[in-house]
Amino acid sequence: MDDDRWEQHAEWWQEAFTDGADPEYEEQILPLVDEQLAGRTRVLDVGCGEGQLARRLAALGAQVVGIDSTASQVVEAHRRAGGVRYARAGADRVPCRDGAFDAVVMCLVIEHIEHIEPPIAEIARVLEPDGVFLLLLNHPLLQTPGSGWIDDHILEEQYWRVGPYLPDDSRVEEVAPGVELPFMHRPLYRYIRAMGEVGLLTENMHEPSPPPGFLDAAWEYREAASIPRLMAIRARKVR
Repeated sequence: MDDDRWEQHAEWWQEAFTDGADPEYEEQILPLVDEQLAGRTRVLDVGCGEGQLARRLAALGAQVVGIDSTASQVVEAHRRAGGVRYARAGADRVPCRDGAFDAVVMCLVIEHIEHIEPPIAEIARVLEPDGVFLLLLNHPLLQTPGSGWIDDHILEEQYWRVGPYLPDDSRVEEVAPGVELPFMHRPLYRYIRAMGEVGLLTENMHEPSPPPGFLDAAWEYREAASIPRLMAIRARKVR
């Protein structure tokens, strides 16, 4: 990830996407994590940011470690506390022993990482046998660069345009006024293959509809309410 950009915009993230500010987290992501990691007791949150997911899991009774490469996010995570142990570390060098966790979660992080194989290998390393990896990411097909709702008044057609899917793509996108962040697009098979090569077998996938709170706030997306923005992949360590 481009750490300088994340340092620069950390406060924007903390204000706009945490502690009830973002309906997609509140209505969709947090309940999904609750469901998919129910019963897990030792959890690593990779790219934890200021610790929203980590605090949630700790409140549900898990022992949680959160890591992030952005210094100001880790400082804020410590300030908000919540019974979580935090460390500044990149996803490709997790400072934990082999088999330390029975679950790992990575939420809206992997699409900002240039090379995904080292982080996925690290996740497999720190998972115990039969441990679970929950990956949440922008939908690899329907949120490709150039995708979006088209209301064609000439042809009198409405449809969701999908941008170029198979080629890898790396770009900096303006996600809010003055906030530019790096995004890497890859086709779905790249993630599944990278996990399979290190013994993480995909066992479940979700493509949830955008939640009501998001649709209420994003009027431009309401006509495309049948198009998912998020994909959740759960894999299990089999070797």
